Amino acid sequence: MYTLIVDDEPLARNELAYLLERCEGITAIVEAESIEEALEKMLQHEIDLIFLDIHLTSESGLTLANKINQLKNPPMIIFATAYDEYAIKAFELNATDYVLKPFELPRIQDAVQKAYTRYQKERVQLQAEDKQEYLKTIPIQMDERIYIVKIEDIIAIAVENGITTIYTDEKEYTATEPLNAYEEKVKGHAFLRVHRSYLLNMKEILEIQPWFNHTFLVTMSNQVKIPVSRHYMKQFKEEVGL
Repeated sequence: MYTLIVDDEPLARNELAYLLERCEGITAIVEAESIEEALEKMLQHEIDLIFLDIHLTSESGLTLANKINQLKNPPMIIFATAYDEYAIKAFELNATDYVLKPFELPRIQDAVQKAYTRYQKERVQLQAEDKQEYLKTIPIQMDERIYIVKIEDIIAIAVENGITTIYTDEKEYTATEPLNAYEEKVKGHAFLRVHRSYLLNMKEILEIQPWFNHTFLVTMSNQVKIPVSRHYMKQFKEEVGL
């Protein structure tokens, strides 16, 4: 974890930095003696953890904590102070821990371990969210390029003469992968197979018209016409509520 020490006493910063170097999970340490300098360090580095004194020269560490909590992804805060009367306020500000001076290695290691456990948990969660976001897209190889297309932007997918066309509002993509492969890729989204040659996005249906042999012709939001074959009529009617 990239760690920032905010304390107006150089000796206190040095002592804490010395102890933090002996803690698992600490990868780098930077220091600041004021709120202004701390904010500058946060702009220069991706800070994961802050050890924050409450009584700074003519300033309060609680002020900085309030500013930090307004960030989209705020770093964790461990208050490191000589005063125990601010503990309740500190935890109201979502502090990870509250460590009293003078510092002792076992207590600092315990606080860092608590922060490191939370840090690892949040990283796993972010990786899972990134994976879920990735699963909302599909790669399409065309013209010696690979396009990453959001599944929700796809209106319909059709195959003709071995060429698969993926329709979106902005562009039509062509590929050689079979329709079955794309059906698997969009599984779990609002897509429905309505013909051996067509997959459509249920959210992009504009109009449904009766067609021959008691089937339907579906007009999509991009005006593409898609037939619903008799084999898929029962499921189609159930999905659209007919």
